Amino acid sequence: MLSMMLFFKFLFFAPAPKGDVPTSIYDFKVAGLTGNTIDFSQFKGKKILIVNTASKCGFTPQYKDLEALYEKYKDKLVIVGFPSNNFLWQEPGSNDEINSFCEKNYGVSFPMAAKISVKGRDMAPVYQWLTNKDYNHYKSSSVKWNFQKYLINEKGELVAIFSSATKPSDPDVISAIEK
Repeated sequence: MLSMMLFFKFLFFAPAPKGDVPTSIYDFKVAGLTGNTIDFSQFKGKKILIVNTASKCGFTPQYKDLEALYEKYKDKLVIVGFPSNNFLWQEPGSNDEINSFCEKNYGVSFPMAAKISVKGRDMAPVYQWLTNKDYNHYKSSSVKWNFQKYLINEKGELVAIFSSATKPSDPDVISAIEK
């Protein structure tokens, strides 16, 4: 019984981060979907909405709303998409395939990172920061599904977490951006 409980704890809860995790979102540099580098220090003074994405998910149409949000608020908001294949293999494609899908189907122009893991043993450091209160100084969380959203304010502080079911056009998201 104990071994089964430990197995489920390992499976569903984030492991302790390994190595050095930056103390600020602005310390992160991540690989971009097209081979570029996304340097979060470039986003100082703007809000940042970080979203884990997938191409074969029921929430995939949120790409359209994310793009509309980005276009409307790009003077004060940047959206960064992180494709991941952590939930029912709903992002099986390569970075090139994901990029083509996003451009062709949704006209995505906001920054997209290279495919990463958002949970488990191989969780990317940026998601270790987002999900661990010891690093983000806001709240510990776990990524429950594709299109979960993390909002960071202009000072680089995590200030809100929105579930996958919360659309980017939801009044709560808009209110948090306009604050």
